[in-house]
Amino acid sequence: MKILLTGATGYIGKRLLPLLLDKGHEVICCVRDKNRFYYPEEFSKNVKVIEVDFLDPQSLENIPDDIDAAYYLIHSMSGSAANYDELESISANYFIEKLNKTTAKQIIYLSGIVNDKSLSKHLSSRKAVEQILQTGIMASTTLRAGIIVGSGSASFEIIRDLVNKLPVMITPKWLNTKCQPIAITDVLEFLLRSLLNPATYDQSFDVGGPDILTYKEMLLEFAKAKKLKRYIYTVPVMTPKLSSYWLYFVTSTSFKLASALVSSMKVEVICSDNRINDLLGVKPMTYKQALERALIKINEDAIISSWKDSMVSGQFKGNVASYLKVPKKDCFIDRRKREIIDRDYTISKIWSIGGETGWYYADWLWDLRGFIDKIFGGVGARRGRTHKNEIHAGDALDFWRVVYANKKEGKLILYAEMRLPGEAWLEFKIINSTLYQAATFKPRGIMGKLYWYSVLPFHGFIFNGMIKKLIR
Repeated sequence: MKILLTGATGYIGKRLLPLLLDKGHEVICCVRDKNRFYYPEEFSKNVKVIEVDFLDPQSLENIPDDIDAAYYLIHSMSGSAANYDELESISANYFIEKLNKTTAKQIIYLSGIVNDKSLSKHLSSRKAVEQILQTGIMASTTLRAGIIVGSGSASFEIIRDLVNKLPVMITPKWLNTKCQPIAITDVLEFLLRSLLNPATYDQSFDVGGPDILTYKEMLLEFAKAKKLKRYIYTVPVMTPKLSSYWLYFVTSTSFKLASALVSSMKVEVICSDNRINDLLGVKPMTYKQALERALIKINEDAIISSWKDSMVSGQFKGNVASYLKVPKKDCFIDRRKREIIDRDYTISKIWSIGGETGWYYADWLWDLRGFIDKIFGGVGARRGRTHKNEIHAGDALDFWRVVYANKKEGKLILYAEMRLPGEAWLEFKIINSTLYQAATFKPRGIMGKLYWYSVLPFHGFIFNGMIKKLIR
């Protein structure tokens, strides 16, 4: 079967792709930027990648007409646009107009549980998209999930950040709201078994695990799994805005995502029925089992996808290709070079930089810069990295975005997503037996120049110390 996969670079899409290929399907992956879509070489035979902007109806013409089914995994709640709900509706309308011209028999949409009358903005948007997709001439299937538990999911990473960093938590009252979490493995199983299954046509299903828990109970269960003592006290005085700031400063989430989650967490998300379990023969795992599975993946450094690598987790705009050419004109550049002793060692060190590994020299200054960035509304340094020693174009790396990564060539280019009065790049490249390291800053006006000169005294020992560590 020929399956169209939208959101192929997203948290769900990256995990669904290999499963579809294992079933023998040919998969057409819709991405906004081919340069940041990485997949193993063995996938090439049955994967076709097309560039599509769902707000541009002309680009949707790239979608082939001879498809059998489509997965719609497009969401924008953590994006920078305040009117993301309008944009989601526009995207869905353009998509269904195009799909009506194809041979698709089914469209499968992953939505959120919407069984409450007072829905949050993002859940209302999901419901609106569901209704738009149902207007197509093909059958539609909607799977509605609440909190998805899995290594790299936004909800799981927030829980992990809170429990790991705060022995005592003074929390908002919405932590007593009930929800029905579901393991990412089970979500994927429902998505797979719904594909071209007539029993699921023109229906909407709630999917959830067997446990109904409060968010407070979920945090405490995670602490128990990690063998940590944690104390949580809820107070009624934290407004939604204060709650959003609380999540933003303590966890790796963006403020936009924190705001959307806080708005949703005030509403109970519990499955109205579980008939799909029997219909598809799926027995969802418990919250405890889902946690154990996620923690194993983290310990083994086997995280397939993370919400942090999505473009909406930072300030990145446009395609990766537009940032590949590091400017030289009207820029300040800190250049350094060293003869390398062992090429493989140096590349290994470069490819492991950031995250838990750190920056090899004066890490406390990098952490301080990340904290300052958070204060000014930036991404901070808490995003870390998805893998400890793998990097691909488009990945998030602390407050940087990877725009180029070629191990064989020995070249890595990072673009700064921190709040700056200008633009910044950090570049590493090996030519023959020499490592070249360059920090480039393109200032914006007088404030940009003042910023460069204010941090210049630190560059001497930060960048010098870093390059020394990279070669020995």
